[in-house]
Amino acid sequence: MDLTVVAYVVYLLISIGLTIWVARTLSTNGRIFLADVLRGDEKLADAVNHLLVVGFYLVNFGFVALYLKAADAVEDARGLFEALSVKLGVVLLVLGVLHLGNVFILNKMRRRGIMEKEQIPPVPPQGWATPATPAL
Repeated sequence: MDLTVVAYVVYLLISIGLTIWVARTLSTNGRIFLADVLRGDEKLADAVNHLLVVGFYLVNFGFVALYLKAADAVEDARGLFEALSVKLGVVLLVLGVLHLGNVFILNKMRRRGIMEKEQIPPVPPQGWATPATPAL
């Protein structure tokens, strides 16, 4: 079997496995963070979490598919490992950048929600008090 084809198969298996593992980990552990960002709305947090996972899969699987083609044919075992290390390294970097981008955006939303919450008075105004007249 051609080593380039072996490189493709190994690359796809590892990349797809990594993408699924990262998506499940982020989905499971990110749910609590999303619920906090969305002010405790569990249903909305679950829906947003699911949409983020679907988007994560689409972007990553699309990138993995586009990045499949090797520039040069793989001639030996050394070339196989070098090609795989470059391809998998780039996939891992893309996964990390997407994760950090999501966390950054969600953290901004969370901070905005906290600031808005702090601006609401704890007790609504009870009415107006008339100013006292100065005593002579």
